[in-house]
Amino acid sequence: MKTPAPRAPMVCTDVDTPLGRLLLAATGTGLAGAWFHEGQRDTPAPDAVARWTRDATHPLLQRTAQVLERYFAGDTAGFDLPLDLSAGTGFQQAVWQALCLIEPGRTVSYGEVARAIGRPSAVRAVGAAVGANPVSVIVPCHRVMGANGSLTGYSGGLHRKVALLALESGEPRLI
Repeated sequence: MKTPAPRAPMVCTDVDTPLGRLLLAATGTGLAGAWFHEGQRDTPAPDAVARWTRDATHPLLQRTAQVLERYFAGDTAGFDLPLDLSAGTGFQQAVWQALCLIEPGRTVSYGEVARAIGRPSAVRAVGAAVGANPVSVIVPCHRVMGANGSLTGYSGGLHRKVALLALESGEPRLI
C-alpha cells in the first residue's frame, strides 16, 4: 500500500540512521514524511517522489536529521519539530496527533489510543491509521502494542520496533 502524498509541494532528502536510510520529506508547513528505504510497508509512490525537490540543505530537513542523530545517540526526550500531517484523513490525523502525546519509554494499546481520541469502538480503524503513519520514528507509532502488551506490526519492520523501544527504555543497544 502506498501512503498518500501530502498535497503541498515537497522537499526531500535522505539520511542514514542506525536502523537504515530514511527518506525525509517536508512541506512549507512541516515535516510530512520519514520512510525507511528498505523494509517499509507503506511508502510514497516512486513517481510522486520523483517530482519532489531534493534539497539536503533545507532547514527543516537538516534540523530533523540533527534531531534524529541525537535521538539515536540516546537523547530520547522527544521531538520538537513542526509536522504536516495533512495527507491523512481527519481520523488519521487525530490518531497521529495522539501518538505524538505518548512519552518516550511508554507504550499504549490500540484501544487506549481509540479512547484517547474519543472513538473507543474504533480499535481496528486506529490500527489502520497507526499503520499508515507517514512520519516513522518521529510520530511514534512504535509505542503502540497489542491489548495484551504483545508486539504487533510496525510498517518499518518488527526488528526496528524492538530496537526503538529498547533505545527509549534505556536497554542495552540493539541498534
